[in-house]
Amino acid sequence: MIYLDAAATAPPRREVLEAMWPHLTSEFGNPSSSHVAGESAARALEEARETAAAVLGCRPGEIIFTSGGTEADNLAVKGLALTGLDRQDRLERLERPAHDRSGAAPQLVSTAVEHPAVLESLDYLRRRHGFRVMLLPVDETGMVDPEEAAAALTPETVLCSVMYANNEVGTIQPVGEIAARCRAAGVPFHTDAVQAGGWLDLDVGTLGVDALSLSGHKLGTPKGIGLLYLRGAPPLEPVMHGGGQERGRRSGTENVAGAVGMAAALALAAAERDDAARHASALRNRLIDAVLRGVPGALLTGHGTERLPGQASFCFPGTSGEAVLLELERGGVLCSSGSACAAGSDEPSAVLTAMGLDRETAQTAVRFTFTAAIREDDVDRAAQEVVAAVAAVGGLAPARLRA
Repeated sequence: MIYLDAAATAPPRREVLEAMWPHLTSEFGNPSSSHVAGESAARALEEARETAAAVLGCRPGEIIFTSGGTEADNLAVKGLALTGLDRQDRLERLERPAHDRSGAAPQLVSTAVEHPAVLESLDYLRRRHGFRVMLLPVDETGMVDPEEAAAALTPETVLCSVMYANNEVGTIQPVGEIAARCRAAGVPFHTDAVQAGGWLDLDVGTLGVDALSLSGHKLGTPKGIGLLYLRGAPPLEPVMHGGGQERGRRSGTENVAGAVGMAAALALAAAERDDAARHASALRNRLIDAVLRGVPGALLTGHGTERLPGQASFCFPGTSGEAVLLELERGGVLCSSGSACAAGSDEPSAVLTAMGLDRETAQTAVRFTFTAAIREDDVDRAAQEVVAAVAAVGGLAPARLRA
């Protein structure tokens, strides 16, 4: 079986599991307890925070451990937006004339191709708190124009959130440029870097971001751990209320084993990143070339060059993406039709329709994502199975792959 669905979840890494094991067994204390077992857990948690901070180029106190990327996105978007709303209200009371205290509604700027964790958080803020939401368009490759992002910023903008790399088509956004425009305008900038982890530079100083979300299970941890980087530990409205853990920003007993695993996975990914990206990029291009050669009419989605090393996504007009997936699984290849976070939905991908594809074509999407452990023979066999699968469902007429 060839596993090509790493964007949904990557296989756990042995080194990560070994680092976590003591904290799942003998070192089981609650880090908030004031006895020796609790103090040992607290030390492990802070060491994990220090390791993660070293990878991101920030201070340990700027790291908030969460249950995953979805919670990190929710905390960043809702927490910063609601804090910004309070700040804007105070400024309006001080600065607006007495006869004009209503003002424009606070604005949130993002894109039409964000992960549902961001888009649904934005919609919640619109519905329940009266925010205006501005979703930036993308071009046919899924790319945001930094000039359009800058033009969307207004005095009422309290947050801009643009993902680092797209989870469906792999397009890498110019987040550094957009973050710089936001910094000049005094607007906090958040990026969902869940898919970028392990492939792209995560140094927050280089990126210039104010907040950054990551998920462990894309990097080789078990599911259930993530983190949010928050520059300078500013005031943040929490999403989880309770005992005040994580400096009051995320209540709940910390997942010490998960945090240790997250730190180990980040450190491994940082050490291996350059070699891993070169290896995966070469095999990604080999897969793309083989599929486009073997299935005339197949459409590569996403940016041609600004693309994650381990991601290749296609549409096969005239087929059903789900039917192609079933044929691929019969042939021993596991992949997906898009985001695993839209499970159970038969709607066409919002990412692909935002990129200008019609609904019918968008419903033929198939996504192949892999780790740096991918091998050349895996790619070659997967390409052969794609050609056979498309032919089997009666879609595009495939050509024979050259050896």
